[in-house]
Amino acid sequence: MLGNKILIINGPNLNMLEYREACYGRINYQELVDTCNNYHPNLIFFQSNSESAIIDRIQQTVFDESIKGLIINPGAYSHYSIAILDALLLLKIPKIEVHLTDIKNREDFRKISITSHGVDQVIAGNGIKGYLEAIDILEQ
Repeated sequence: MLGNKILIINGPNLNMLEYREACYGRINYQELVDTCNNYHPNLIFFQSNSESAIIDRIQQTVFDESIKGLIINPGAYSHYSIAILDALLLLKIPKIEVHLTDIKNREDFRKISITSHGVDQVIAGNGIKGYLEAIDILEQ
């Protein structure tokens, strides 16, 4: 039996949103967390700039029956981390990759997401609303 919590993993530099390029919007990380928490009561947030910490958190989720779905924004790791992809493939719960910006309309090196092969759906370019859309999908 699946739990009722949704895990949201955010990768590198998302903790520094307010200092990043304008394409990310003018929010800070705490506003992203607060907006999501106000939208849904059963969220668990994890943010790390470390690939290994993200992999460890995904692996922990394999054994955590309280989590029914995963939303992940791997940040720059999206574009090259086969290790995060392999960890995502371990999970049998629904998984959605979210990007604040539309990676298909960014620099060439950002257009391909390797980690997207380990999720059920990708939402990109909708800013913070993309997280809320992902929550809605996981609640269906």
